Amino acid sequence: MLAIVLASASIGLALADEPPPGPTAEAIRAGVTRALPLLEKGSAGYVAQRDCFSCHHQAVPSFALDLARRRGFEVDADNLAEQTALTHSDLSSALDSYKKGEGQGGGVTRAGYALWMLALGGHEADEVTGAVAGYILGREPERGHWRTSSNRPPSESSPFTTTFVALRGLQAFSPAPEKVGLDERTAKVRAWLEATEPNDNEGRVFRLWGLKLAGAASDRVAVASEQLRARQRPDGGWAQLDDGTSDAYATGSALVALNLGGGVATDDPTYLRGLAYLLADQREDGSWHVVSRSKPFQPYFESGFPHGKDQFVSMAASGWATAALALACPVPQTPVMP
Repeated sequence: MLAIVLASASIGLALADEPPPGPTAEAIRAGVTRALPLLEKGSAGYVAQRDCFSCHHQAVPSFALDLARRRGFEVDADNLAEQTALTHSDLSSALDSYKKGEGQGGGVTRAGYALWMLALGGHEADEVTGAVAGYILGREPERGHWRTSSNRPPSESSPFTTTFVALRGLQAFSPAPEKVGLDERTAKVRAWLEATEPNDNEGRVFRLWGLKLAGAASDRVAVASEQLRARQRPDGGWAQLDDGTSDAYATGSALVALNLGGGVATDDPTYLRGLAYLLADQREDGSWHVVSRSKPFQPYFESGFPHGKDQFVSMAASGWATAALALACPVPQTPVMP
């Protein structure tokens, strides 16, 4: 009898140690489906009121929309084209400044995110993208990274973010004559990323993704991946700050980096716990609410996305969360037309 009791207790402990089952494929798809209309509404509402590019209303949501489209979800192609057009128009308005190596407000962070947005929209390389890429490549060439020019956490506060989007933009649009310069800069970036430890989630996310992008050795990428994975909270989420609480921005971006940068499968228990957190945190309207940590410096306006003065970071958070969910959806056997 004692043996049976001990065996039963042992089985119970084993089951208690196992992670809870992840969300179903249907629940994941439903989460994406709920999120897409608001992402499109918010990005379109921004274009209707502003003529300047933003990472929170253009780049990150468009990244999520593109991933969803590639996985068979219905996405408004005209809206994505509008986001691309606004981005190119914004960069074009400062063409002379980029040619002089001066850029725009937001510096390399803005320029890198903008080139990423153009790549998502399928924009072809031209005089504007060449000038912006030349500006990025020419900024502080002696450094192994690019610095931020503002402090608007979480998206515009970390040199790891700026360095990733800069390198991402250069790889998409660096003119052929500058390939040697790009290779040399990439080597410097790789060495800096390998030697520099981040102190928050944003840094860990973009360090991991940056190491992958810069062609770091697989063991280096694996260590960075485990460092990010280890920061998962008991509730399944990640926090922007180590002493903070889980939120959709930190969780969604961490899952995307773990998958695309660290090679963590979307059916891995860590990933599934993250998805379960995101689905539990999603509002009925399809959005995620994250409280802003940035001090506003632009006049307030409504873009059509909810959560009032928290709408900018909540829009970005909803983009990262949707992207993480979309990555867990299978790519259709019949290729999706661009």
